[in-house]
Amino acid sequence: MKTIDQLLADGVAGKRVFVRADLNVPLDGTTITDDGRIRAVQPTVAALAAAGARVIVASHLGRPKGAPDPAFSLAPAAARLGELLGADVAFATDTVGDSAKATVAGLGDGQVAVIENLRFNPGETSKDDAERAAFADELATLADVYVGDGFGAVHRKHASVYDLPARLPHAAGYLIATEVGVLKKLTDEVQRPYVVVLGGAKVSDKLGVIDHLLDKADRILIGGGMAYTFLKAQGHDVGNSLLQEDQVPAVQKYLERAKTQGVEFVVPVDVLIASGFPDLKTKAPANPDTVPADAIPAGQEGLDIGPESRKLYASKLADAATVFWNGPMGVFEHPDYAEGTRALAQALLDSPAFTVVGGGDSAAAVRILGFDENAFGHISTGGGASLEYLEGKTLPGLAALED
Repeated sequence: MKTIDQLLADGVAGKRVFVRADLNVPLDGTTITDDGRIRAVQPTVAALAAAGARVIVASHLGRPKGAPDPAFSLAPAAARLGELLGADVAFATDTVGDSAKATVAGLGDGQVAVIENLRFNPGETSKDDAERAAFADELATLADVYVGDGFGAVHRKHASVYDLPARLPHAAGYLIATEVGVLKKLTDEVQRPYVVVLGGAKVSDKLGVIDHLLDKADRILIGGGMAYTFLKAQGHDVGNSLLQEDQVPAVQKYLERAKTQGVEFVVPVDVLIASGFPDLKTKAPANPDTVPADAIPAGQEGLDIGPESRKLYASKLADAATVFWNGPMGVFEHPDYAEGTRALAQALLDSPAFTVVGGGDSAAAVRILGFDENAFGHISTGGGASLEYLEGKTLPGLAALED
C-alpha cells in the first residue's frame, strides 16, 4: 500500500488530489457536536496543501436516500475544516455537477475544496456495479490522484471508497496508515494479557468479532445493552432490559467455547435499573436503583453497569498489556447512567496497557465525558471498520488501496 509520504516525495504540486475523508460528524441542526473525524483527516489535507496540491475533500454524512437533503449537507464540516486549517475552504453544492466542476477548476496550488455529500448521488452506495462505476467515472474527472483517508468508510463497497481508487494513482493517507498499524497490534502483534471490552446495544453487531477474538483474547468484558442477552443466556431474568432473544443460543455457544479455550468472559454483577428509558433531551433526573444483575425485577430495565461491576472490570484491566474497547457500558448520554462508561474509560487510563478505543459511541463518550484523547493509545475513527477488521474480513476500501 503506497503511503502519502511516498506520494509527497514524488511531488503533488499543481495536481488535483481527491481525498476521500470521513467527515460523518454528528450535527445538532447545523452545529457540529463532535469534530473528531474532521480533526483526524486535517493532517493529510494540510500536508497535501502545503506541498502545493489542489485538494478536493469528499465524504458522506448520515444516510440521505440518494438525493440532496439539506439536513445532511457537508457545509458545516467544510467550515470547520477551514478553521482547523487556518485557511479558506471552498464548498461545492453538488458532487459532480456544475458547482463541483467550477469549484475544482477554481482551485489554485495549495488550496482546498469540499464537495457536497457523496450520498446525495445514488451511485455512491448502489449495489449495482455499473451504476457505482458510472459515478466513480464522474468523480475521477475531478482529480489526478486519489488519497484514501476515510477509515470509517473502508468497510463499505462504495463508489468513492472502492471503485474510484482503481481509476487514479492512489495512496493511503496518514489516518488510514495509523489505523491499520494499530489494528495489527490487536491481531498480529498482540502483547498479553489481551483484554477486549465490548458494549453497545446489540449483541448481534458483535458476534463476528467475538467469534474471531475468542482465538486471540485472554478476557472479554461485556457491558451495555448487549450484556442482558448474555445474562439471559446464563439463565437470568432481565425484566424489560434490551434483549435479543434470538441470539441467546449463539451466546450460549460462545460462553461454552470460551470455557473450553480458557478465555474469561466477564458480565456485570450489578446494574442500574429504572422503569423506563431516560429522557436524553431534558436529561431530567432518573433516580435509578442498583440491583444484582441476576435479580432484575419484572418491569424494570437495566441501563448501566453498577458500582460492583465497575470495580470488577477495573480489576480485570489492571494487569492488561493490550486493551480494545468498543461500545459504552450504559446510556452514557444521560448523567445518571454515565458512570459505568466513565469508570471503564478511567480504568483504561489507569492500566499500563496499550489501549485502543474502537470508534463510534466509545470515541464520542471519551470526548463527551471530558477525557484527554491523547491519554489513550489510540482512538479509532471507525467503529464498524475496526470491528470488521478484527473479524478478519477483507475491507473493500483497504483492498482498493493496495498496489
